[in-house]
Amino acid sequence: MSRRAVPALPRGQRADVALILEGTYPYVRGGVSAWVHQLIRGLPELTFSIVFIGGARERRGEAAYELPPNVVHLEEHFLSVPRPVEPPGNLEGDADFFAASAALHDGFRAGEITPAALDIMVGHLTANPDRCRRDFFYSRRAWNEITARYERGAATRSFLEYFWTVRSMHAPLFVLASAAANVPPARVLHVVSTGFAGFLATLLRRQRGVPLIVTEHGIYTKERRIELLQADWISDDQRVGPDTSDVSVGYFRQLWIGMFERIGRMTYQAASSIVTLFEGNRQRQIADGAPAERTSVLPNGIALDRFRAVRMSRAPQAPPVMALIGRVVPIKDIKTFIRAAGLVLARRPDAEAWIVGPEEEDPAYAAECRELAAAVCETRRAEDGAAAGAGPRIKFLGFRGVEELLGRVGVNVLTSISEAQPLVVLEAFAAGVPCVATDVGCCRELIEGGPDPEDRALGSAGAVVRIADPEATATQVLALLGDPVRWSAAQRAGIARVERSYTEELMLKRYRDLYRASFGG
Repeated sequence: MSRRAVPALPRGQRADVALILEGTYPYVRGGVSAWVHQLIRGLPELTFSIVFIGGARERRGEAAYELPPNVVHLEEHFLSVPRPVEPPGNLEGDADFFAASAALHDGFRAGEITPAALDIMVGHLTANPDRCRRDFFYSRRAWNEITARYERGAATRSFLEYFWTVRSMHAPLFVLASAAANVPPARVLHVVSTGFAGFLATLLRRQRGVPLIVTEHGIYTKERRIELLQADWISDDQRVGPDTSDVSVGYFRQLWIGMFERIGRMTYQAASSIVTLFEGNRQRQIADGAPAERTSVLPNGIALDRFRAVRMSRAPQAPPVMALIGRVVPIKDIKTFIRAAGLVLARRPDAEAWIVGPEEEDPAYAAECRELAAAVCETRRAEDGAAAGAGPRIKFLGFRGVEELLGRVGVNVLTSISEAQPLVVLEAFAAGVPCVATDVGCCRELIEGGPDPEDRALGSAGAVVRIADPEATATQVLALLGDPVRWSAAQRAGIARVERSYTEELMLKRYRDLYRASFGG
């Protein structure tokens, strides 16, 4: 799918559903974006507005999807924007705003989010976001509040690091408070994560009183925690102090992690319906503060017709090709796939490994993966005695339509360190391709069957392995490619499971019913 400019849309039109999306549709391919596109196209009787939240404007790129005709509004908000330079002055700061802020932060520290305190803060932020931003960054009261909290909880640490961390954490929230005034009316708000998108949805929900649906594919706070633990832009400070709940994690990392956990809890508390894809994630949401009675499981589904022709055209034997279909980013752990591929290629000289997905999201990581793949291929050429000019057996194919590739794949491989309910597993099953996946999200449930005995009776559609285990991954790939009876049984199980429980028709009906129930409320 080629990238394209987004057409101009009428501004401010009322919609049935306002979708609030962070870093996804319509500018990023695959994953959640593909699901959003599927949802909008599958419910043509409803109108949608899209609120896109991104990092830096210059990194946004052009659209990866052509917007369906029932999208009536699109707006963008970018969090990495320079703050306006304020002239020097003697700004005292609004006493009521800082009292509301103190009450909210004290509630966070006590482990409680008081709806009344949150409503008061939302009132300040949405009534005059520019004044609140100016007060926070430039007033005497802000300085006094920050220094007082530093002295109470972080006095053993660098004040400069604390000061700039607090400012950096809050800056995006004021951008979103300003954005709340621009979102056109909608009958239902639907946010597809917590995080910054969830914060904006919470503001709109409390400001306007319309129902809020939260759908999480992966658990945002869990995935953010993984990213923040790996981030090299956060200062490491592991000294024990009053606010340190985990001495193995630096204090300033804990501040960032805690912020997203609190925003997640706020979003759950504001939501009228909280949806995820499988029971394990629902339990995680409840543990993170979601009211259990508002949670439900609505699995994803795929359009089976897209893959029937692929399946019917397949050769009866498994092609000696292992493929990872997904973004080339660290959370997909492409390097484990490459190392596993090297082990497979050592045993199967006829095999190939394909990496199918866009590389622009994290170019540095993509370059590291290409270097590792080149080294593995060079090792294989040297050990196999192949000619120096022989083509690489680990190939980066970029973004491709899955229908054009799955017919030539023998095993679909997922080495992710975090997933929810990956569509690519369902798509591969529908195309007749077994899967080897890490034990994340509901991959085990998809491959081996869920709690329903009839589902488990369908059999295993591949194999489940540990995270970051190239040896186990390679062993299972080789076992499937080398055993036609096992491969055929896995193929049949995958086809039966996706046709029984994971169709697009079922998913769209569930969301149509959810929207209608929300409209009625």
